[in-house]
Amino acid sequence: MEKLSFTADIPERVDVFLAAHTELTRSAIKRIAEENMVWVNGVNPKSGTRLKIGDVVEIEIPDPLPIEAKAEDIPINIVYEDDDLAVINKPQGMVVHPGWNNYEGTLVNALLFHLNSLSGINGALRPGIVHRLDKDTSGLLVVAKNDEAHLSLSKQIAEKSAKREYYALLEGVVKQDSGTIVTNIGRDYTNTCRQVIYPEGRGRRAETDYFVVERFKNNTLMRFSLKTGRTHQIRVHAKYMGHPVVGDLLYGYKKQRFQLNGQLLHAYRLTFTHPKTGQTMTFEAPMPDYFLRILEILRSES
Repeated sequence: MEKLSFTADIPERVDVFLAAHTELTRSAIKRIAEENMVWVNGVNPKSGTRLKIGDVVEIEIPDPLPIEAKAEDIPINIVYEDDDLAVINKPQGMVVHPGWNNYEGTLVNALLFHLNSLSGINGALRPGIVHRLDKDTSGLLVVAKNDEAHLSLSKQIAEKSAKREYYALLEGVVKQDSGTIVTNIGRDYTNTCRQVIYPEGRGRRAETDYFVVERFKNNTLMRFSLKTGRTHQIRVHAKYMGHPVVGDLLYGYKKQRFQLNGQLLHAYRLTFTHPKTGQTMTFEAPMPDYFLRILEILRSES
């Protein structure tokens, strides 16, 4: 078990405070508190206890259950593979790695079947996974086949030398041709499936470059380039612009014009330096047919 200790800097509920300072959800914190493994100034708090500035908050986090992902014969599009890495074109609708109550049918399950090795740095549920794409985001991601490659690729992403570029169709017409969005992003503790913009001092810095590719009557095709890699970053920043991604029911319009299975967001280009050879490698994945079909409809209306 791991025991963490914090000092409250703002007056808020203890579960909200702990959710903001750990990777735990409020429901997980509630379960831990019910086992009397949360303390405020040495005393187990009652449900809904509100902290005072200076209170000492402690939580004991149980060890995770030893669960391993299993290989499954799921077809995947391997764009490139060598002894150190593989580049995958992930389809919309596929979860990248197993998680809570979702241990089958993921990209990791498929990778364990199709590849002869994967790095172990991220543990038994996320072998080989250097970076992720949302379930309903399609496109390219790189997978590490050994720990040396994993460390190199992770460092490139952290230091922004690796480049990840996306196409997205947004609601409305974006007026500015290009720009950069810089905010702080963090978990929304009223809805833990969602991320929100926070003021300075809270959340984590998120930076996205954007470029208009094509304007339509009521939509804009955009190219986004990630400088950081926060959860749902492009989707949150598109909403922040006032132009959410088409098909995004979490951050966008509840009433959608088109019948889609998720947001029109596609990771079309990936550039990095090969961990062993030092060669600059760039891969591109064409837009999926369902994305192209919507663009054809919009062009016919313009």
